[in-house]
Amino acid sequence: MAGPQAEFLTHAERPWTSATFEGTRHIVILAFRGRDAMERGEAFGSALPDHEFDIPGHLVADAAIASIERENGPSPQMRVEADFLLLRDC
Repeated sequence: MAGPQAEFLTHAERPWTSATFEGTRHIVILAFRGRDAMERGEAFGSALPDHEFDIPGHLVADAAIASIERENGPSPQMRVEADFLLLRDC
């Protein structure tokens, strides 16, 4: 969804439960380097909350942008931190 210009930096995962559901919370950090890539990163950030995911055995209950950091200058870049809540679909 982020496109080929996105550079995957990190992923963290931790268990998540409620009274009726169980799943995992995921944090993904992507880098977009260069003006064209940054435009793609902006589009990714705008589209993420409404995106319909198809992950077998899981339901994406929440997908949000937690933070965006931009650096301008001769080598502009952007770091996007996305947060996902995946519930086990039984």
